[in-house]
Amino acid sequence: MSVQVRVAGLAKRYGDSTVFEQVDFTVAPGEFVAIIGDSGVGKSTLLNCLAGLDTWSAGSIHHGSTDLATLDTTRRALWRRANVGFVFQAFHVLPHLDVAQNVSLPLMLLGDKGFTARVADMLDAVGLAGLGTRLPQQLSGGQLQRVALARALVHRPALLLADEPTGNLDPGTAGRVLDLLIAQTHRHGASLVLATHSDAAAARADRVLHLTAGGMRG
Repeated sequence: MSVQVRVAGLAKRYGDSTVFEQVDFTVAPGEFVAIIGDSGVGKSTLLNCLAGLDTWSAGSIHHGSTDLATLDTTRRALWRRANVGFVFQAFHVLPHLDVAQNVSLPLMLLGDKGFTARVADMLDAVGLAGLGTRLPQQLSGGQLQRVALARALVHRPALLLADEPTGNLDPGTAGRVLDLLIAQTHRHGASLVLATHSDAAAARADRVLHLTAGGMRG
C-alpha cells in the first residue's frame, strides 16, 4: 500500500512541558483517518504540524517523498498552497472578501484561470448556492464552517486536514459535510486526517487513532 503521509517519532514540547511524543502513524492516498483524544492533548497542534504551520521538537513528517523538515518557510508555504486543504476550527474566513472570493482564494494563489464555475459548483455542494456575494458577517456559524470547507476542497488537494469540521453544524448538515469530505478523498485519492470529539464523525473513518501525551494508538 502506498503512503501519502508518514509521521515518525513526532514530539511537541514547550520548554519542559510535553504536549505529545512518540507519535507514529501513516495515511494512505484515499484513506480517511480520524484522530480522537482528550481536550488539550494536542490534536489541533498535530494538524498544524502536518500542514507545516507549526514546528515540532523531534521526529519527522513526510508527505510522499517530501520531508517537511528540509523546507524553509517560503518553500513550505508554496508546498502547502499546492498540496493542502485545511478546514480550521476557527474558520479563518477573510471578512473583507465575499463568500465566492474566499472560496476562490486557493485557485487564485495557484494562478488557475476561469474558476468561476468550479467555485459555484463547490458552493452548491456545501449548500451555499446563491450566497456567493454575501460577506462573512452576514452568515451564521454553520454557514461560515461550510465556506471554510469549500475553500479547503476547491483546489482538490492531496492532503485534507480538518479540525472539528462538524462542531458548529446540526446533525443533518454535519452528515452532508462528512459526505463531501469523504467523496473528495475517494474521488481524488486524497488523504483525509480529521481531528474530532464527535463519535458520529469518527465512526465514518477508515481508521480511528487515539492521540495521547505518550503517543498514538489505534
